[in-house]
Amino acid sequence: MTPRAEMTQEEMNPFRIVQGQLRRAVEQLGLSTDVYELLKEPMRVVEVAIPVEMDDGHLRTFIGYRAQHTDAIGPTKGGIRFHPEVSLDEVKGLSMWMTFKTAVMGLPYGGAKGGVICDPEKLSPRELEQLARGYIRRLAMVMGPEMDIPAPDVNTNPRIMAWMLDEYDRVRGHHVPGFITGKPLVLGGSAGREGATGRGVVISILKAMEHLGIDPRKATAAIQGFGNVGSHTAEFLHAAGVKVVAVEDVRGGAYNPEGLDIPSLLAWASEHRTVKGFPGSRDITTDELFALDVDVVVPAALENQINGRNAEYVRAKIVAEAANGPTTPEGDEVLEEKGVFVIPDILCNAGGVTVSYFEWVQNTMGLYWSEEEVDSRLTDMMRHAFDTVFQMHEAHKVTMREAAYLVAVHRVAEAAEARGWVRVKPRHYSSADAT
Repeated sequence: MTPRAEMTQEEMNPFRIVQGQLRRAVEQLGLSTDVYELLKEPMRVVEVAIPVEMDDGHLRTFIGYRAQHTDAIGPTKGGIRFHPEVSLDEVKGLSMWMTFKTAVMGLPYGGAKGGVICDPEKLSPRELEQLARGYIRRLAMVMGPEMDIPAPDVNTNPRIMAWMLDEYDRVRGHHVPGFITGKPLVLGGSAGREGATGRGVVISILKAMEHLGIDPRKATAAIQGFGNVGSHTAEFLHAAGVKVVAVEDVRGGAYNPEGLDIPSLLAWASEHRTVKGFPGSRDITTDELFALDVDVVVPAALENQINGRNAEYVRAKIVAEAANGPTTPEGDEVLEEKGVFVIPDILCNAGGVTVSYFEWVQNTMGLYWSEEEVDSRLTDMMRHAFDTVFQMHEAHKVTMREAAYLVAVHRVAEAAEARGWVRVKPRHYSSADAT
């Protein structure tokens, strides 16, 4: 097949992509255009300047963002990422995806997302801590357990969440454990949170295999991205009997058609900070990984990884979107034409926010669950959400992505109507309305 032209930056803009997905869902549901108007922009966006005294004594100012999409269903919820390519439109788009992700799962949240433009690898631990604390000082007045609840995201982790919690407690003058999720266990974190997103991805994959008649013990998989989500996805796929033949991170890849020894690979990656060079494997590029003849491909990195160019070469039966927005609309169209079963991001990677919800609930109650109980609750909720979306997919003859948005947008629209914010069904005028 002849590769399609690359998309422009505007066409790959997460904010524009999710607006298009929202518009299509509103039209398919037959809702009033007022619903689109209400939800097409975040209700609040804040940009902050964060001054940090660097180790050499000079002052450097970092730019940070927080987008809160809608609180129609409940307080907003979403991660904070530290990355050089963070942008305002990225954060706005991701906040909208979070709204629809929590709605698909039936959680009492709206969506939010935050980010700081920085390269964490070029910051010392002290500089990183000051940046994290400065971000919270700037935004504490628009955050809180009943308003907006942050969490880890790209390049942030429980240690950074602990610094942020401590800073929020200082600002408020008392301990507020439910302010943030993804915390260390000793500060009120939830058992099972670290691997929750990867576990949810694998639960979704196993449900898809069940519907497609694929035996996990005879299946193969490739994973692009080997951070927290990708590494745990590999671990849980391996435990389910799936042969993981390729993984890739920002420094390179590891490919062995006979299967990678995942426990050994996890230890190697922890020691060397990359999967590249893992004994018994050869390097592999992103495009090569996506083109492998495997049952499952898992994009677990950043947005826009599968596009109209490389989607042509995908041979997997299932694409499981462990990352947010990893497939462009044009790439999605190509995968649909090829008959690839796509598990959309707002369903596939919702395990993390679901266990974040569990953490928030436990903080509120002051009563904590075992990891077994957390995993059991997560499994039940992921399976139920998958079944709900799959039923919509079959009933309306739409893609799984479209089905997920139909479920999510309908729930958010119902909440907005119940609050009196919007009329969900189109208004029909008669001649009497003009008098």
